[in-house]
Amino acid sequence: MRKELVTSLIILSGFSLKAQQDTVKNNFSFSLEQCLEYAYQNQDSLKNAKLDIESANYKVKETIGIGLPQVSGSAQFMDYLKIPTTLLPGEFFNQPGTFIPVKFGVKYQSSIGAEIKQLLFDGSYIVGLRASKTYKELSERNYNRTKISTTIAVTKAYYQVLVSNEQMRLLDANVAQLRQQLKETTEMNKQGFVEKIDLDRLSVVYNNLETTRENTRQILDLSTQLLKFQMGMPISDRLEVKDKIENVNVDAGAVIQTDTSAYRNRIEYNLLETQRKLNDLNIQRLKSGYLPSLSAFGNTSYQYQADNFKDLYNMRFPSTVVGLQLNVPIFSGLQRLNQVRQAQVELRKSDNILRMAKNGILLQQENARVTYQNSTRSLNNQKSNMEVAREVLRVSKIKYQEGIGSSIEVTQAQTALEEAENNYIQALYDVLVSKVDLENAYGRIK
Repeated sequence: MRKELVTSLIILSGFSLKAQQDTVKNNFSFSLEQCLEYAYQNQDSLKNAKLDIESANYKVKETIGIGLPQVSGSAQFMDYLKIPTTLLPGEFFNQPGTFIPVKFGVKYQSSIGAEIKQLLFDGSYIVGLRASKTYKELSERNYNRTKISTTIAVTKAYYQVLVSNEQMRLLDANVAQLRQQLKETTEMNKQGFVEKIDLDRLSVVYNNLETTRENTRQILDLSTQLLKFQMGMPISDRLEVKDKIENVNVDAGAVIQTDTSAYRNRIEYNLLETQRKLNDLNIQRLKSGYLPSLSAFGNTSYQYQADNFKDLYNMRFPSTVVGLQLNVPIFSGLQRLNQVRQAQVELRKSDNILRMAKNGILLQQENARVTYQNSTRSLNNQKSNMEVAREVLRVSKIKYQEGIGSSIEVTQAQTALEEAENNYIQALYDVLVSKVDLENAYGRIK
């Protein structure tokens, strides 16, 4: 059992048991390309990544809206339960040396107005527009990263199903052959040509092989459940794979050349570049705070006043004003300067992270290249070993049937073949996975 799949298969076993109780809703027979297309449409992580792009589009529109005219309206009604009183010098009323209380205003007042503002120049706004578009670019690249991760996960799960199918094919052939051999040995034992212990040894091998086949069938079922999980397919649906393992292109003699510039094809590196761009724009945004901002405004309103509520709206007093507002930053206690310096530190950190990512990707590419080449050589060796083990078993059977060999030799040959087939299956899976890792390391998966 391949270690990296154990955890996923255990987790999915619960889903598998539930699915066995549910009625199958749909039947699908998919190739790898069809599985990927299905995943692109139904995988929840990809759906969320698409929603992030949609949200980023709205963010861009929100930022653009800051530079559009801002219009607001207002209405107000006031009932002065007690009209404000002001003291005026008595000289106005021929009473020098005293203060006379006078009430100004009326009991009821109301106003209705509208105001419009238009931003004419603001450096932060200009930089903000560029940053919002970069933010949208970041969400799109995040979507691509999620898509690539989905492609890798679905492809590996698909290959696992293909390998399990191949293992089942080999086991079925061995079980059929061993069943026939057990039948023949049983007849020979009845006729006294072979001993009972030879039949018992063969029965043990046959029973173990049947157990292995049943375990492999369970792993195949869980591998299919894992594939559906990676695709975003309901566990209750039935899925079969169209492809055959022999149709998968594995160039065992391929020599992969090192490409020191392929790191630029990696979505992880592209994301870091976008993040660096955002850090640079943040510096520009903070520096633009040193520039003045200019805006235009206009306001019109009607004032209503009366001592009686019924007469409040009989007369109106219009007021209209237009103007410009200039804001000039003079001194901010060095806050803005230190904010710029902090942003510059973050930019330098981004440069360091980019260099580290470049070296890490180059190392990953070299590791993937060597692993793939080693895996292909191992696959060739294990395939040859399997053929040799199959031939040894054939010869051992002939020798045993002709009386010049022992049943122990046949049993050992059978066990060796089973081990060789398991090693071949493991090598086959390793080479398929290493091929996916190689394609990913060189940024060929889009």
